[in-house]
Amino acid sequence: MAEAKTSLPRLKKLYREKVAPELFKEMGYESFMQVPRLVKVVVSMGVGEAKENKKLLDAAVTDLGIITGQHAVKTKARKSIATFKIRQGQEIGARVTLRGDYMWEFLDRLMNVALPRVKDFRGVNPNAFDGHGNYSLGLNEQIIFPEIDFDKIEKVMGLNIAIVTTAKTDKEAKSLLGMLGMPFRK
Repeated sequence: MAEAKTSLPRLKKLYREKVAPELFKEMGYESFMQVPRLVKVVVSMGVGEAKENKKLLDAAVTDLGIITGQHAVKTKARKSIATFKIRQGQEIGARVTLRGDYMWEFLDRLMNVALPRVKDFRGVNPNAFDGHGNYSLGLNEQIIFPEIDFDKIEKVMGLNIAIVTTAKTDKEAKSLLGMLGMPFRK
């Protein structure tokens, strides 16, 4: 039985061959296991209008599936909020957690294809780290991804992207993402 030969994602190959050894030298780590690496990428969409129109939530799940290549999960409200007319357990969003090769492929497409398509793009916010080496990014519209057909979308919606790393500090995470090609604003 012949084994299927899978190719390594471009960004993962870059990390292994160039970024990790360079970070090891730059930060002066004692062990190669201390070098920060990517753990997961969480892509989520909040669909507040889903309480009136269930089709929008289904459209969000479909769009996230097309963008990430993985099936999205519907998320429910944790508690009731009377001001927004939301009840506990009501489905109000969708999310996907990417790991492994899916994560590397998504980040590659995000940084090299989708972000440059943002109108008046000058770079992403370099201060959007959480203090523990994780980066959060918000996008206003899902149509910047070339996989989305503009004619078939129900409504233009924004999405949130959280990049989780093993970095202990924001400085380490910023240098990791910067070396991988994240277009930070100057």
